[in-house]
Amino acid sequence: MASITGPEIERLIQLLARLPGLGPRSARRAALHLIKKREQLLGPLADAIRVANERVVVCSTCGNVDTSDPCVLCGDPRRDDKVMVVVEDVSDLWALERAQVANGRYHVLGGTLSALDGVGPKDLNLDKLVSRVAEGGVEEVILALNATVDGQTTAHYVTDLLSHTGVKVTRLAHGVPVGGELDYLDEGTLSTAFRQRTTL
Repeated sequence: MASITGPEIERLIQLLARLPGLGPRSARRAALHLIKKREQLLGPLADAIRVANERVVVCSTCGNVDTSDPCVLCGDPRRDDKVMVVVEDVSDLWALERAQVANGRYHVLGGTLSALDGVGPKDLNLDKLVSRVAEGGVEEVILALNATVDGQTTAHYVTDLLSHTGVKVTRLAHGVPVGGELDYLDEGTLSTAFRQRTTL
């Protein structure tokens, strides 16, 4: 089938299609919308992407992405140095910040242990985590890892890794979500929720 647009527009569509949540059709619609709104959207978006590409860095302390190193969160003196929240990815850190549930320091692992994907301990930001905890001052490490097999495997590995430090290691509760109906939950979620029930 012959192309209906020039190579520049096709490249824009192909790049947009690589974004999470955008398939080929959605990317085509997004590209068309950007082109129609060139002055209001396409130009400013291109500038924002260029600036981000030039200035965004990975925080050498926690692994967050920002335009400064250390990042804004690591540089905030109001945060609780006694609590460290360990997350798999920057998106998890951002989710916790949006919810405003954590006021401690963060540590981004950069993934989870996965034998199937060939991800081992050396592929994660574990050495930096151990050194940060060993520096002292941290009293609790909260493992805010996803409730997947790889997430649980990683949580157990990190717990063992920090066992000699004397730091309290906790993890997020798993179970029935707020607004969830029991009939619609899978057996694993129900089982975990039942085992981790709390006193009222």
